[in-house]
Amino acid sequence: MNRLVDYFISLVEIDSESKDEKRVAEKLANDLSEMGAEIIFDNAHHATQGNVGNLIANFKGKVDKAPLLLCAHTDTVNPGKGIKPIIKDDLITSDGSTILGSDDKSGIAQIVEAIRRLDEEGYEYAPIQVLFTISEEIGLLGAKNLDYSLIKAKVGFALDCNGVGSIVTHAPSLNVFEITITGKEAHSGGSPEKGINAIQVAGEAISKLKLGRIDFETTANIGNIKGGLAHNIVPKECFISGEVRSHDEVKLKKVTNKIVKTFEEVAAKYEVKFDSKVFHACSSAHVINDFSAMKIKEDEDIIKIAEQAARNIGVEPKIETGGGGSDANVFFARGLVVPIIGTGMNDVHSTHENIKIDDLEKVTQWVMEIIKEYTKK
Repeated sequence: MNRLVDYFISLVEIDSESKDEKRVAEKLANDLSEMGAEIIFDNAHHATQGNVGNLIANFKGKVDKAPLLLCAHTDTVNPGKGIKPIIKDDLITSDGSTILGSDDKSGIAQIVEAIRRLDEEGYEYAPIQVLFTISEEIGLLGAKNLDYSLIKAKVGFALDCNGVGSIVTHAPSLNVFEITITGKEAHSGGSPEKGINAIQVAGEAISKLKLGRIDFETTANIGNIKGGLAHNIVPKECFISGEVRSHDEVKLKKVTNKIVKTFEEVAAKYEVKFDSKVFHACSSAHVINDFSAMKIKEDEDIIKIAEQAARNIGVEPKIETGGGGSDANVFFARGLVVPIIGTGMNDVHSTHENIKIDDLEKVTQWVMEIIKEYTKK
């Protein structure tokens, strides 16, 4: 266990915010190579504008069957520079000024340690493909730009959620929208009646929207608003960005369209007239589908393997539906069945992030049992 903790600490102490993951990737490549893996980097960073590609480590194994994919991501969110991990009793945290980085370096450490222990046991396992993706936190960019010709596995696991024993089989689709409200600038004190306040238009439209939890499988959010140049200028433009998530594609489209239409309808009400001219506000929208839903059947063999492996170590597995997105969404769209399993990380994306040493260890044992169950079946 001390080796596992030490290895996890060594990883989080390496800065690896999104697009700056080269140092941790090089360490992992060296460590995995020493363990006998064939190391390959793809060129995904050319598209992501990062400084290193996705890392693929191939362990040949000693059983003749298709490889098992084990995946985690190397990047962290901000603030992730100069992380100083603190161990107190059974808990690992940062010093409170940064995140910890257990998202997702706990998953990385658990994968590496699990394979190390199986090698030390002399266990003859099936081929394993370890995939450490880049820039997951800023839009699943590594997975989206992965060279899939290098991936021979068809099934596997992404270690990238919290609860020990959690097996996430469903995750939603995500639409991202960007809306621009165009009004008309004017002097706010001298001639405000000649202007159309784009921020006011946006505010009225937002007030008419239902945001947050729409229903049990759909959410919507306005995440960013920018507008205006100075306090004495009626703002001509306002930019709004947000998202809609749903496990149902019809609902995803319906809610997204309603948001776009609401902005258009509100903007259409605003006009000013002077000097025999009429000026109208307008709304324009750009919508992209960032990733599609993951829907893995609970009776898939890979799910049964994870469940049995959890029970082998005294953990009751929990099949769950997630509300976020991960590399697994992208994999599923490419025909790979890769459910997400918990690493034990808590309060991620915050300076309160933490992980219990016992959970770090428990999931390492779970990964070992997953590899054994996969090899046997």
